[in-house]
Amino acid sequence: MRIILWRRVWIGAMVLAAAMAAGWSNEAMAQGKPAAKRPSSDTVPDLSAADLEKIEAALPAKAAAVPKQPRRILVFWRCEGFFHGHGIAGGNKAIERMGQKTGAYTVDLSRDYEVFTADNLAKYDAVVLNNTTGLKFSDEQKQLLLDFVTGGKGLVGIHAATDNFYNWPEGASLMGGLFAGHPWGGGGTWAFKLDEPDHSLVRAFGGEGFKLRDEIYQFKDPYTRNDRRVLISLDLSDKDTGDVAATKGGRQDNDYAVAWIKNAGQGRVFYCSLGHAQNVFQDAAVNQFFLDGIQFAIGDLSADATPKK
Repeated sequence: MRIILWRRVWIGAMVLAAAMAAGWSNEAMAQGKPAAKRPSSDTVPDLSAADLEKIEAALPAKAAAVPKQPRRILVFWRCEGFFHGHGIAGGNKAIERMGQKTGAYTVDLSRDYEVFTADNLAKYDAVVLNNTTGLKFSDEQKQLLLDFVTGGKGLVGIHAATDNFYNWPEGASLMGGLFAGHPWGGGGTWAFKLDEPDHSLVRAFGGEGFKLRDEIYQFKDPYTRNDRRVLISLDLSDKDTGDVAATKGGRQDNDYAVAWIKNAGQGRVFYCSLGHAQNVFQDAAVNQFFLDGIQFAIGDLSADATPKK
């Protein structure tokens, strides 16, 4: 019996080591399968005509702020780990169409690491990491991204953007946290509260909390409220949402932030963990929130990012 148990432990350790060596993201391992056994991360799924119509119907009519100058953003969607194909497809389309419809910005979409050069980044006002996982930037590219943001530009993270920089502390700190599981699964409908209902960046929700079907992350260090303004959190007073926190949650402080903004040098960061699947981008309030967050990151929409514990 001891020999069998030892073999099981040894096999489990070998599988985990292989996964880490292969560069699987934490979410890929949480799902129990490598991304290679899921839809190809080279292409995003085609959206149906019905889904495109729903996204289009949920787009904001106009931007909250008039651009100070023509704006251009880079939406990067590469995955080395778990591949959120439908979330990427929905997010890419919604972000692109919001820019076209409102005139807030133009979009370039890419999954190629080669876009992270000094000359190319100079063309952009913000970089959006749409559901990226396990990114493998070179040391030079890491520094370029840090300099890009702290030098006055913007960084936007959607959902799995926190499932990347486990071996790059500066990058994890820049984004604001690291994935530590998703007890609130994508098949559930969960409740959210506005940490400050009168904050300018949550105007899309009309001062009220809301419910949404999505997969919600919890975070580990470097997550803290000491360096950012948390905008949305899980509402644990809702029975279904609170029961998950009580039975599966991993934070003793019950701090389950969902979205935040922060200053980074002269630049700005906006992160929101909504966006696991395309249905999220069929919600008008969420799309308006993403647009406002992007405009904040670009520098066109002012919002108070002072930490408030």
